[in-house]
Amino acid sequence: MSTFTLAQVAEHNNTSSCWVIIRNKVYDVTDFIFNHPGGPQVIMDYAGKDATTAFVPIHPSDTLDKYLPRGKHLGTLDEDSIRELRAASENKGKSRDELRVEEAVKDKPPLGRMINVQDIEATKKILPYKAMAYYASAADDSISYSENARAFSRFFFRPRVMKAVSGVDPSTIMLGFKSSIPIYISGSALARLGHPLGEANLTRGAYKSGILQMVSSNSSMSYTQIAGARGSSEQPLFFQLYKHKSDDIAGRRIREVEELGYKAIFLTVDALVPSNRELDTRAPHYLEEYENQGKIAHGKSTYKSGDVSILGTAGGLIVNNDLDMTWEKTIPWIRSVTKLPIVVKGIQCVADAVLAVEAGCEGIVLSNHGGRQLDYSLPPMEVLYKIRCERPDVFAKTEVYIDGGVRRGTGMYVLKALCLGARMVGLGRAFLYAQSAYGEAGVVHLVRILEREIKFAMASLGVRTVDQLVPELVERVDWQPLSPKL
Repeated sequence: MSTFTLAQVAEHNNTSSCWVIIRNKVYDVTDFIFNHPGGPQVIMDYAGKDATTAFVPIHPSDTLDKYLPRGKHLGTLDEDSIRELRAASENKGKSRDELRVEEAVKDKPPLGRMINVQDIEATKKILPYKAMAYYASAADDSISYSENARAFSRFFFRPRVMKAVSGVDPSTIMLGFKSSIPIYISGSALARLGHPLGEANLTRGAYKSGILQMVSSNSSMSYTQIAGARGSSEQPLFFQLYKHKSDDIAGRRIREVEELGYKAIFLTVDALVPSNRELDTRAPHYLEEYENQGKIAHGKSTYKSGDVSILGTAGGLIVNNDLDMTWEKTIPWIRSVTKLPIVVKGIQCVADAVLAVEAGCEGIVLSNHGGRQLDYSLPPMEVLYKIRCERPDVFAKTEVYIDGGVRRGTGMYVLKALCLGARMVGLGRAFLYAQSAYGEAGVVHLVRILEREIKFAMASLGVRTVDQLVPELVERVDWQPLSPKL
């Protein structure tokens, strides 16, 4: 294998010849510059340089092997260059954001003081700003994000008393697999932005607490690494598929995860195009000003007239999505590739819930992508209620799940959804924050918090098992209740 010096690599710093260094290996990415999902500037910022720190946290370890032809894997740095890079890294001063994070980590409360989901989410201050902006961002004015939670407040309980409730059991079944509580880890990208072990923390925490996990197409660890993090080969994993516009690439992904033992395909249909997540988009500008202590740098600009980029970290993940999926074409195509159950993630109206049933899907997730896509899309809880009122037969024909807006395990959230017919409730951000701040232990602790709240609410409602949670136990109110303390 060829070896190169830093000076040799530095000569290839333009669109005609662009080399980068990642983990001391040299790659020719010239042909990929204008095909990069995040745009060409992301690559050009590191043309002829070491891109390791930017690349590693957001790309699975097998990315270059999968998507860059072997002929573009040029070789490695020579030993002197490796030592020079190591010395430069050791001597490099820390950024203001890195220093801020160090102080926040020192002041982080002990895990035992976390007693609800809000406590867990409050730990996001320990995240690097880029990670926080990506995890916390919502679409436009955050109306759907806020209403996702508020929608639960329009439903009140009608508890039954004088019921035997000793031995409350909150376990349930999802696609034939048991879960200790009716909550699963929803597919969330880039967990390594918050913690070096990222998705592995989620997988190991799910195993230890007995819940189920959905793995995102855009995970920051490879699907193989995540499967390898399972506590047992029998631990089920589900795969959240962002279908690539190339059927060949999408098919290879599906076959790969099926061979690795993943148990279902969750086809994401509510995030086809990059949305306007301004917190995420503004992150680089905020960090630039923060590092310059409020001063805006007026150096060379890459801005072009008419160019308004909103990609951010999130947008670059989905620019290659298939924009022409249909019920008639896409579901049969997936059936032709795999025998795994198909769940459609992102149902936002009654009509599409019915179409999913007619297409033979084994499940649906009522979701507006956590309020991160189309602002003013209906809260999933309202869609669930509409299905219950207008097409209750859907619940007998497919499994119905819901995500978005869950801030607590008690009546305010999970049990209301279960009473209306949801089988499981997904959480995404809360698990990202938990693993970012406390690793695997944070995931387990969050599940225990939710389990305690759910068991309390079930006993208070007068039920022992989740199948006793029925529509008669909740009532929708038209008056405006006092906003909950979030």
